[in-house]
Amino acid sequence: MFKGLAASVAASVLFGALYYLAPLLAPLDGEQIFGWRVLCTLPFTTVLLLAQGQWPRVRLLALRAWREPLLALGLAGSAAMLGVQLWLFLWAPLHGRALPVSLGYFLLPLVMVLAGRVLYRERLSRLQWLATLLAAAGVAHEVLRAGGMSWETWLVALGYTVYFVARRRMRTDHLGGHWLDMLLLVPAALWFVLRAPSSLPLVADNAHLWALVPVLGVVSAVALALYMAASRLLPLGLFGLLSYVEPVLLALVALLLGESIGAAQWPTYGPIFAAVAVLVVDGALRLRQRG
Repeated sequence: MFKGLAASVAASVLFGALYYLAPLLAPLDGEQIFGWRVLCTLPFTTVLLLAQGQWPRVRLLALRAWREPLLALGLAGSAAMLGVQLWLFLWAPLHGRALPVSLGYFLLPLVMVLAGRVLYRERLSRLQWLATLLAAAGVAHEVLRAGGMSWETWLVALGYTVYFVARRRMRTDHLGGHWLDMLLLVPAALWFVLRAPSSLPLVADNAHLWALVPVLGVVSAVALALYMAASRLLPLGLFGLLSYVEPVLLALVALLLGESIGAAQWPTYGPIFAAVAVLVVDGALRLRQRG
């Protein structure tokens, strides 16, 4: 359990760093950054895969896909769902949509808690239920205030939940399955990088990108590996609740990038920030009990 908690929190911190890094990659646009992210992430993910001795899992998964056509289709769908999320994550801060996406990450844990209860009969502690109710109050306020949620918000909240449930059902919720997702995204990544006008001259002509693009790959590889590890080590509901650490960091990054939270939005974000604080207390109490 502790390894899952540590992996989730570390992944959230690194995702916050990626959110802040995206605007620094100008003049690349969102699609080009997505392409470079996939191409630079895969080599470092491969190193992690080999270092952890998980290559046999990839071979086994490939054999299963060869024998089960439906699994092959499922793997393609899994890669597509991940690709959309990776694209949106880097597209949003470049187009002033960082807050709607961060709100999607606020809503995501609630959807995961619901999925965990319905699909896996998972139970939460009292403090975890309190955190869920606080977050639900904040999300409900935002629905009433805005008259609904933006497409970016729903895409994150529903899309990621379907992705993680599908990986558990297909038994691909390990680093080998994640590596295969990234490999299947390479053709799309190459298209975004090389399509006219090609981004290769942009990278060649901007010295700061020589360092930032590889950094993007390293941070992304480690963050995604930790995130996938946490999804496997933790119950789906608890994994979802811990995901609240990430949107808090994303909201802070959005503020650093010049976006703002209006007075009418604080009843949305306030209860959610309180929910994160409750989760911190719950985690501290669990660690104390272990000690």
